Amino acid sequence: MAAISVEPCTFALFGALGDLALRKLFPALYQLDRANLLHADTRLLALAREPGSAQEHLSTIETHLRRHVAPADLEPAALGRFLGRLSYQHLDFLQPEGYQALAEQVAGELPLIAYFATAAAVYGAICENLDKAGLAARTRVVLEKPIGHDLESSRRVNDAVARFFPESRVYRIDHYLGKETVQNLIALRFANSLFETQWNQNSISHVEITVAEKVGIEGRWGYFDKAGQLRDMIQNHLLQLLCLIAMDPPSDLSADSIRDEKVKVLKALAPITGDGLSTRVVRGQYIAGYSDGKAVPGYLEEDNANAQSDTETFVALRADIRNWRWSGVPFYLRTGKRMPQKLSQIVIHFKETPHYIFAPEQRLQIGNKLIIRLQPDEGISLRVMTKEQGLDKGMQLRSGPLQLNFSDTWRTARIPDAYERLLLEVMRGNQNLFVRKDEIEYAWQWCDQLIAGWRNAGDAPKPYAAGSWGPMSSIALITRDGRAWYGDI
Repeated sequence: MAAISVEPCTFALFGALGDLALRKLFPALYQLDRANLLHADTRLLALAREPGSAQEHLSTIETHLRRHVAPADLEPAALGRFLGRLSYQHLDFLQPEGYQALAEQVAGELPLIAYFATAAAVYGAICENLDKAGLAARTRVVLEKPIGHDLESSRRVNDAVARFFPESRVYRIDHYLGKETVQNLIALRFANSLFETQWNQNSISHVEITVAEKVGIEGRWGYFDKAGQLRDMIQNHLLQLLCLIAMDPPSDLSADSIRDEKVKVLKALAPITGDGLSTRVVRGQYIAGYSDGKAVPGYLEEDNANAQSDTETFVALRADIRNWRWSGVPFYLRTGKRMPQKLSQIVIHFKETPHYIFAPEQRLQIGNKLIIRLQPDEGISLRVMTKEQGLDKGMQLRSGPLQLNFSDTWRTARIPDAYERLLLEVMRGNQNLFVRKDEIEYAWQWCDQLIAGWRNAGDAPKPYAAGSWGPMSSIALITRDGRAWYGDI
């Protein structure tokens, strides 16, 4: 990995004292520096509105680095080099005057990367002020989600950015796209004829995508209650995973070739309306229950909660793709808070063999499954049927894995955090792992019809106990098709 060539740049982090920057972005930048993947001339500039001395804020950043980076990775030489690149500037993002001082700070010809770890409402103002300061022409901008809360607001944000930056210099982050296993989806599908020749409605029965969180709101009530699980998780993370699973082979590995194929999937998603809102979608809200054996409050009992809120903390749905490859193959998506475990996985269920010759009581075991785990332990497992060992077993079948666990297989290699890969690709000017404007808009368009349907029907979220796998109706959602969620305990 250290052989990758990266040009020097100035990396300006807007919102440098926020939770995302302190917990994820600075540790990711440190790991890149530690791996010798930052050019010697690359500078890091922390920008924030908070008053106080620069040294005070730099000390805060160092404190959080030491907290969020594994002790074994905190090498004195690497840390000293990293902190030597870092400087701090107080900046009111909405006032153009401060950007002149920023322009003086980054004087020269190096590319400027402006990472917006801020609310999307100020993206347009920052872009305008960068342009007024004469910095836009050499700047790439990185936009954090959520970009809007529906199609209309998303367009407003994207249009405000597009006034000053062409699409080729806009990098929209979805951190799931930086995960090692998600990257391996491209290689797994298109470098292995074993899978790609079977990757269609002739061989695949159905697909599950589950992103489960053990935690509740964690103090994010103000943001989350306005968003809900559909906007927060499905509109971006789960639909991006669906696109990578379902897309046709791109003509090459260029950014637009890959994103063109993802857009085709989003355009082919069947809308869920009418009776489908009650049979193909379940929304839930957690009530008091238990997590790791400890009592935890319900959503409406969290700190600063609105007891009348009907915001969903869980969504399960069946999505159908209207094209030849996936005709008749349902995609079951499920995501929620206060689940029994933290889990992100994709399960590809292959169809049974057409003629069954083994004992009837074993038939429920039949069915190959490709399990792609994103967390907690990244890896890929293919479940196949084999014979039980032993002279007394006859032709008794067992289901077992052919397994690739990344951390076990490459014991000497540290699996990089998703943000490390994404930040590196921004510095390289590679947009493969970033979301294009039309992807965002088609995803919002599909989610907006669900939100409108719930609103028009007066549909309230169904309660589920914290520590469970969601409302009972989410089980009915898949069992009415003669299937079950994989691995629920």
